[in-house]
Amino acid sequence: MSQSSSAKSILVLHGPNLNLLGSREPDVYGRVTLDEINARLTTLAGANGAKVCCFQSNAEAELVERVQQARADGTQFIVINPAAFTHTSVALRDALAAVAIPFIEVHLSNVFAREAFRKESFFSDLAVGVISGLGAAGYEFAVQFALTGMASRHP
Repeated sequence: MSQSSSAKSILVLHGPNLNLLGSREPDVYGRVTLDEINARLTTLAGANGAKVCCFQSNAEAELVERVQQARADGTQFIVINPAAFTHTSVALRDALAAVAIPFIEVHLSNVFAREAFRKESFFSDLAVGVISGLGAAGYEFAVQFALTGMASRHP
């Protein structure tokens, strides 16, 4: 993804099983599909002169490779829902630490109101912030924050 120097660029990463949004446990994750979330984020960024690149994978290695690619493609901010990898992926954590691109961790459900293992994140201590339990709107809040924060650093 080649960006002009003036275009702000945000990478949105979706972890495993998020491709099933809308039909997967809708009482927990809502009825909004991943395509609908991505479309909303693309519109929000575009209205603010920025670009969003959305990427989903069920494979840890593909997410790690996409994070590494962000280092060279002009990405200025990452919004990530690591999904199940939140609690297991040292590799993805290390990739985010290595590229040193600021990021927000997003979770659709309130992970603190669920099973005990979901309360532990390998990412939260590195993240600029964590949004949990606000459904699909959490992604929009994260992108809005990224746009605001980037605007203050990159006029």
